[in-house]
Amino acid sequence: MIKDLIFDVDGTLWDSTPIVAKGWNQAVKETGYSAAVITPAILRREFGQPMDVIAEHVFADVTDKEKRRELMDRCCVHEQRLLEETAEDITYPGVCAEMEKLAARYRLFIVSNCQCGYIELVIRKNGFSGLIRDFECFGNTGTGKGETMRTLMERNKIKPEEAVYIGDTRGDQEAAAYAGVSFFFAAYGFGSVENAEYRIGSFAELMPTLEKISGAASSGTVC
Repeated sequence: MIKDLIFDVDGTLWDSTPIVAKGWNQAVKETGYSAAVITPAILRREFGQPMDVIAEHVFADVTDKEKRRELMDRCCVHEQRLLEETAEDITYPGVCAEMEKLAARYRLFIVSNCQCGYIELVIRKNGFSGLIRDFECFGNTGTGKGETMRTLMERNKIKPEEAVYIGDTRGDQEAAAYAGVSFFFAAYGFGSVENAEYRIGSFAELMPTLEKISGAASSGTVC
């Protein structure tokens, strides 16, 4: 019986990449440390990895680690400011309404490889404060997503057999396997995943798929 749903953010709940790209380009211009031009496509390719890994890929021309760290810190400041200011709804279709329905039946959590403050912003901007029980991120733990997920699970006494992770990349799939939970591939997101246990083509498909699995489990049917 599934009781707990753990969500990735970027590529699963919303697509912030056009806004984030604008903020990162501002940081590049201000520091002059890099010649990179950041596009939404670049960010969609990189998102899902820890922030330090993304920095190594996107700002490979910045060999001084302290300057690269300073640049990334400034990127985060600008992206969060722009995300706070935008009035645009950047969630995927149906996310806000479906999250309310899901929260009535399951415990909801978020685990992301993002920096500190990002998940709080997501919750605040989208009215999730009464829906999300707890969250954890790379910025707090400094560990890979699988280990970060385990940290959240231990804190909330989440049993692996009663939980699923909903994400959109192979890294999310690997993190779910590391934490021992089932994986739902959000095929509408950024990444490509092979041999996913479950696949949803839109966020609205999540609830019916969960109900189908629960019904099959209660009847003894093997999916």
